Amino acid sequence: MAGGQERILRRRIKSVQSTRKITKAMELIAASQISRSQARIIANRPYRNGMRRIIVEAAKADPAGAAKLLATPEHVESAIVLVLTGDRGLSGSYNSSALRAGERLVRKLEGEGTAVRLYSVGKKAGAFYRFRGIDLVEGFVAMSDRPTFEDARRIAATVATLFVAGEAQQVLLVSTRFLSAATQSVEVQQLLPLSLPDVPEDDGPKVLKGYTEFEPEVAQLLKTLAPKALESEIFSALLEGAASFHISQQRAMAAATENADELGQNLSRIMNRARQDSITTEIMEIVGGAEALRSGK
Repeated sequence: MAGGQERILRRRIKSVQSTRKITKAMELIAASQISRSQARIIANRPYRNGMRRIIVEAAKADPAGAAKLLATPEHVESAIVLVLTGDRGLSGSYNSSALRAGERLVRKLEGEGTAVRLYSVGKKAGAFYRFRGIDLVEGFVAMSDRPTFEDARRIAATVATLFVAGEAQQVLLVSTRFLSAATQSVEVQQLLPLSLPDVPEDDGPKVLKGYTEFEPEVAQLLKTLAPKALESEIFSALLEGAASFHISQQRAMAAATENADELGQNLSRIMNRARQDSITTEIMEIVGGAEALRSGK
């Protein structure tokens, strides 16, 4: 075969092999982060469930006092939408699924006459929403890979200030819920007003039944607990989002590594076949030339 074509194929094979090394390394790094992210979710679960139980018990004790923080108005004039994505790509459909779900939610609320303020977590949201003509009020970055409670507190302070000031009647969160290592799904959760969660009886300590007396009054207690509950829910969403990101990236990089192996084998096969054809052609030319010389003599 021509030397130029062989050089091109060798260069392509070398490039595929280099890409394969990168994707394999990223796959191993993501796999090593999955167990750590799952451990953080499990460690945070008792605090989250305990906070939820306190909210539920307080609401049951004084429904009227809890109505201001737990009741969603019939008509929401202004809402805040918080979309949780990642700071990096190469993670399959993790970012795009959450971004598209956030876009659908914004369009739906605007269609109902609700003014929407959009916030995001992760670098991938800015360009996505700008391209679609959706204004992004603020984007929080550098906190989606290994989130801390301070990150959740910073986000909660931003959205809670607007809610307390009356500039928004509802705060919604779009994030990827970590159900198991095999299942993750994008969900929309109402953060404010606080929604009463379903607390399973067999998850953690049993809920004490009977008369419960609260000090201070339930309404005042909920005002104190509401920011803590909001921080807890946002932190849990950040942890589940980080775990879902690492799982999505591990799967995407495993598929990319497998494709690189297949492409490298195909290119090697093509080059070997072409070299065999070239060698056969050269042998036939040599034999033909020798026969011509013999006939001339």
